[in-house]
Amino acid sequence: MAESEGFIPLGFERLSEDEMARRSHSFLASMKQRRSVRDFSAEPVPRRVIEDAILTAGSAPSGANMQPWHFSVVGSTELKRQIRLAAEEEEREFYQRRASAEWLDALAPLGTDAHKPFLETAPWLIVIFLKKFSSSESGERLKNYYTAESVGIATGMLIAALHNAGVATLTHTPSPMKFLNEILGRPSTEKPYMILVAGLPAEGAEVPAIEKKALDEIADFL
Repeated sequence: MAESEGFIPLGFERLSEDEMARRSHSFLASMKQRRSVRDFSAEPVPRRVIEDAILTAGSAPSGANMQPWHFSVVGSTELKRQIRLAAEEEEREFYQRRASAEWLDALAPLGTDAHKPFLETAPWLIVIFLKKFSSSESGERLKNYYTAESVGIATGMLIAALHNAGVATLTHTPSPMKFLNEILGRPSTEKPYMILVAGLPAEGAEVPAIEKKALDEIADFL
């Protein structure tokens, strides 16, 4: 097939059915071991591992290829302290006033509360911002499309990439999160989407004894 202007040949590896099944099962087995960790070690994780994971996230599909995300990677002790203090202030408000009884009941098996020491202990905080607008090379403001879907896909790929590299993670979403724009110097056109805590589990770390739904509960083959 002739190459069209503005396009390049697709690089795609065709696999045998047996290899497809082997890889899919191996990846499933690995991802089933991934758990949200709340007790982190202060042991460092190499920056190059975080960089590769973010580049993986940056390869995600996005609406009109606008790539409407920004990743602020925080390793600074002082900035992590500021983020923890601001997040815990919002979390106290959530647990004491904002959350309904039903919501608090749903959270109870996870053992969460307003205290978030992992925001300081873990070596890295990856703060993910959703960009409502981008800029052209000439400085023209361009609208981004399907931003929530795009950033959600990129975040999932980031979590999977970190797990694949042996890095534990925790998704953390204090609400509201506007304090992150101020602390990290991000413009108001960017919306804080999530804090992804990344590091190694503390010695003896435990996780809630929970189960995931079976295939027939989450999928239909028609």
